[in-house]
Amino acid sequence: MVQIKPMRALRPNPDLVQKIVSLPYDVMDQEEARQMAAGNPHSFLRIIRSDLEFEDDQDPYAAAVYARAKTNLEEFRQSGWLVRDEEPCFYVYRLNSGPIQQTGLVAASSIFDYQNDVIKKHEFTRPEKEQDRTTHIDVLGANTGPVFLMYKHQEQTGLADSMNRIADDETPVYDVSFEDGVRHRLYRVGPGAVQARLQSGFTALQATYIADGHHRAASAFKNGLKRSTERGGAASADWNHFLTVIFPDAELAILPYNRAVQDLNGHSAAELMAKIEVDFECQPGKAPITDAFSLNLFIGSEWFHLKAQTHTWQGKSAKDQLAVSILQNQVLAPLLDIQDPRTSDRIKFVGGIRGDVELERLVQSGQFAAAFSMPPVTAAQIIAIADAGDTMPPKSTWFEPKLRSGFVTHLLDE
Repeated sequence: MVQIKPMRALRPNPDLVQKIVSLPYDVMDQEEARQMAAGNPHSFLRIIRSDLEFEDDQDPYAAAVYARAKTNLEEFRQSGWLVRDEEPCFYVYRLNSGPIQQTGLVAASSIFDYQNDVIKKHEFTRPEKEQDRTTHIDVLGANTGPVFLMYKHQEQTGLADSMNRIADDETPVYDVSFEDGVRHRLYRVGPGAVQARLQSGFTALQATYIADGHHRAASAFKNGLKRSTERGGAASADWNHFLTVIFPDAELAILPYNRAVQDLNGHSAAELMAKIEVDFECQPGKAPITDAFSLNLFIGSEWFHLKAQTHTWQGKSAKDQLAVSILQNQVLAPLLDIQDPRTSDRIKFVGGIRGDVELERLVQSGQFAAAFSMPPVTAAQIIAIADAGDTMPPKSTWFEPKLRSGFVTHLLDE
């Protein structure tokens, strides 16, 4: 049984929503965040990436950075840029990007569902990133970025129908498009019969699955337990819940998460290719990736198409049949000595939205020695791996379009 509840959200003044709402904190570095917020005192990045307001040599995990984020959140509220709902609400969130349309529910999900694996995971987290968001949540007393969840559409087909009816028939409280062409609309669902039906429909689900936001979810869980231990209170307390948006799996668009490596672990390019050919059929040139067992490699100034030989995946678990797992098990670990990509500083993860052009740029810049273009993972693969209690290699999926931060903030202590 899935536990969700409506919340008294903190939301942008409609006149300022275009200026306030931002990309999530983890899709940019400090300099990119600084450029995005330049000349815009209303940017939500000043709350979720407050390090942009400090000098380059500032430790991004210093207490002063989190304190600045809290000060900025308070100033946004005092200025009337962010206002709080008078009553607990859900929000239907619709995104349109070209032919892609996704419609989900903004709700507060239970930390105990996370604890009891009703909210299922498919990735490990990186300790420093988890600690960063745990501290951010604790200092601000708020979830400022949503966790992107999905559910099996076939379990409750009526849920998607209900959310789509709301988005088709009602007037949105926000309707904004950004420079990337993605249109975002939010529809308020206040107390009443429709809210109750949505809550009941989600309660009937067996599980939800983290699509994107494992670090935010883990951090919210840790912070919720801390507050629960310190303050007690009922399971329904706000600090026992965290901000989520829940979509049907059938609507998700998943892009690959590519890899670039800084060096070849002492191998020449020719030596590395000879070793790769033990486990892959290698052809010069970049070719379309048409199955889960193929990928492209850019090394030197050339592309190669690699197709994993059957012995690398046949008879193995769903996790080990992923291209990212085959790459890790056959190349990154044994040949390049990248044993744990979560902690290695020799690997860079590159979202599929940046395309193969970005991989070429990284290698040609001289900062990286090779890059791998991966096939996308499917929602069905994610669910199968999570249901098996297994985990995928880190950064295996890139979901697009991205949920924006700042539309809804979930307060924990008020």
